[in-house]
Amino acid sequence: MVASGDVSTMLTRAPRLPHNRLNAHPASKRSPTANASPQRVALYLQDKHPIRDGIRYVQRAEERGFEAVWQAESRLVREATVPMAAFAASTDRIKVGSGVVNTWTRNVGLLAATFVTLDDLAPARVMLGLGAWWDPLARKVGISRRHPLQCMRETVEACRRLFTLDEVSYEGEFVHLDGVRIDVVHGDVSARDIPIYVGATGPKMLELAGEIADGVVLNYMVSPSYNDDAMERLEAGARRGGRSIDDVDRPQLVVCSLDDDRTKALDAARLLLTQYLGQQPHIMKASGVDSSLIEEINAVVDWPATHDEIEKAAALVPDEVVQLVSASGTPDECRAKVNEYIEHGATCPVLYPLGDDVDAMIDAFGLQVART
Repeated sequence: MVASGDVSTMLTRAPRLPHNRLNAHPASKRSPTANASPQRVALYLQDKHPIRDGIRYVQRAEERGFEAVWQAESRLVREATVPMAAFAASTDRIKVGSGVVNTWTRNVGLLAATFVTLDDLAPARVMLGLGAWWDPLARKVGISRRHPLQCMRETVEACRRLFTLDEVSYEGEFVHLDGVRIDVVHGDVSARDIPIYVGATGPKMLELAGEIADGVVLNYMVSPSYNDDAMERLEAGARRGGRSIDDVDRPQLVVCSLDDDRTKALDAARLLLTQYLGQQPHIMKASGVDSSLIEEINAVVDWPATHDEIEKAAALVPDEVVQLVSASGTPDECRAKVNEYIEHGATCPVLYPLGDDVDAMIDAFGLQVART
């Protein structure tokens, strides 16, 4: 999941970004047919599948016309850059992004060097997605997420400058660089075009993304109408950065539980939603989930929750709530729901497959994409 903080004020102001680095397609300029596959589509992988299976899924997605794969790094389970390298080395065209790595646990010099290394492996195909992580996990490993907005701003600014491969000095609250450069000796010493995306959920982080980032990674387990306020926040930030929201790419994570057996599809999504209701109740409230249901779930599920607790609480979650915040059900139902997110401002759905047949989900969304 994307985790971002929004509790700090925004301080310094970043320069306007070059628009030629962006790949935005304003949703307002097209109205997809309800059950048609979207014009852009990407794959999202967490730790549900072995990495070698993930490689095969990414190869299939590339064959079916998917534009990107985003590898999660949210819970303390699967580090993102190792599978990203595996995906990049096994494909030729598909873009590979982190969805998202946090700003706290990697020194910014190492962070930039890691993504320059990935760019060496897959030139012009790598995307850096950054997030502000979340508590209580950060706190449990000794991270104090103070001023997450300022930390994000400094990390974006410093990485962008380091990607030029020029010498960089930077003195911030969180980032300190004294004549540092990505010290390439025998390889390509030219500037790297690595777009930076901010994983944002809270209003202030959304505004910051609109102001300084090449794009925003919008969260999953939200209703399409939740995006309406997000678009306003992104627009406000974009204006502050001297540009338009149309200059900000807006991929969105979308839980997709697809099966010809509708009940099976809904039940698979219900378990993840129940866990999310227990961990991120504020997002559920913003998406229109009834407060009484959230309270019932939170009486059973906390973090970390046991599988038995999640199964017990899942019985409380009705089908309509599952379909409110996810693309779950038959292939036609899933495509229609994904298009709702596009109609509410997302530029590229990033599909998180929950069903057992990942190939079927890729084919359901990719066959038409491959022909366009």
